[in-house]
Amino acid sequence: MTRKIIPIVSAGSEEVGLYEATKKIYPRTVRGMFARWRWAMVFLTQLVFYGLPWVEWGERQMVLFDLAARRFYIFGLVLYPQDLIYLSGLLVISALSLFLFTAVAGRLWCGYACPQTVYTEIFMWVEHKIEGNRTARMRLDAEPMSLEKLVKKWFKHIVWIGIALWTGFTFVGYFTPVRELGMAFLQTQMGSWEVFWVFFYGFATYGNAGFMREQVCKYMCPYARFQSAMFDRDTLIVTYDPQRGEPRAPRRKGPDPRTLALGDCIDCGLCVQVCPTGIDIRQGLQYECIGCGLCVDACDTVMQKMAYPPRLIRYDTQNGMEAGWSRRELLRRVLRPRVLLYTTILALLVTGLLASLIVRTPFKVDVVRDRASLARIAEGGRLENVYRLQIMNATEKPQQYRIVADGLEGLSVSPDEPVTVDAAQSRWVAVRLQVPYGAVPAGSHTVHFGIREEGGGAQVSEKAAFLVPR
Repeated sequence: MTRKIIPIVSAGSEEVGLYEATKKIYPRTVRGMFARWRWAMVFLTQLVFYGLPWVEWGERQMVLFDLAARRFYIFGLVLYPQDLIYLSGLLVISALSLFLFTAVAGRLWCGYACPQTVYTEIFMWVEHKIEGNRTARMRLDAEPMSLEKLVKKWFKHIVWIGIALWTGFTFVGYFTPVRELGMAFLQTQMGSWEVFWVFFYGFATYGNAGFMREQVCKYMCPYARFQSAMFDRDTLIVTYDPQRGEPRAPRRKGPDPRTLALGDCIDCGLCVQVCPTGIDIRQGLQYECIGCGLCVDACDTVMQKMAYPPRLIRYDTQNGMEAGWSRRELLRRVLRPRVLLYTTILALLVTGLLASLIVRTPFKVDVVRDRASLARIAEGGRLENVYRLQIMNATEKPQQYRIVADGLEGLSVSPDEPVTVDAAQSRWVAVRLQVPYGAVPAGSHTVHFGIREEGGGAQVSEKAAFLVPR
């Protein structure tokens, strides 16, 4: 993806470029510890993303966000829209986790687990297998169009589109049962919205990972802009040691660089060639750096060949780099008050969320007054109010619930037999409350519905108003 150069003609007829064209980045393949960690995260995240919709829990999909039925199935949990507090808690925990990881070691999320990073890595692997290594890709792009170039380019894009559409299909499979979605696809009976989201998510994956790549990280991602607010001088970042590396210059293996008045950096440029965003880490910390550590692997490879000590480029802190701290001193400083505060808050939130899920009542009740009749005289001369109760069974088997009420003298409930609600379903029940006529003064009186699970200890209490006309 490139930006056009828009010339401005000055008084001296000299053309000055308003924007510099963005050059295409051809990342070099590198091997090392951080490269292995990146691929491990690619396999882990995609195993979870692609595989989870196909795993069953009992007789249903393990993870399913059924928007039409307004139910979310997550492992053994059945959540309703009334359980939005759990989603809010999960989002807060995710945000605090991002703050914690960023304060400790910078953009770990960006370098190893962000979908943009993961799918870009997959697409680049396909490109490498079809078009060749960095040099071959650069040469192929520079050549005029030929049959070989056309075949390689088209084959690459066909594979990319296949991966992107499968990604979109999997994404929709989290909201529509994936097995039903697969059958509907084979029978060409997919719904219009399902087709739209498969192609929309697939197109986004194809465009972002195949073409925009580092442009998303550098210009579109908001995290790149506000990450500096979470950094400090004790944050672990990928950094270059200028005291050891400068002055840099090319040389052959053999002479001690100190005898040549040179640093350890041989100015090979491999750290720039392997960088997914195309930056030179030797220029210091830059917001474009996603903390992937590939430049560390590349530099260590060169240091090994030159018989120099490794980690000329390494994970370090600004204070540690300046003071020459040991690894133990560095790690001790990482556990600073800011990190401990984030960790404590995060631990409390996770504990609170888990405790809330453990003690969560396995059903919910909503009480709605019958607005067609606020109060009426029933048979036997009793004053009656009518309510509608929605009972939502959040378990995986049918349940029976008994409804009682209290709060007024002589209060009776009809019907008084247990109500059956199917597994993971909800049911509306009409309930009539009656009191002897004249036994209660006019006005609005508070009553409490008690809904108890038959054969279990779970019980829910809901407040309502009983109206007595004047």
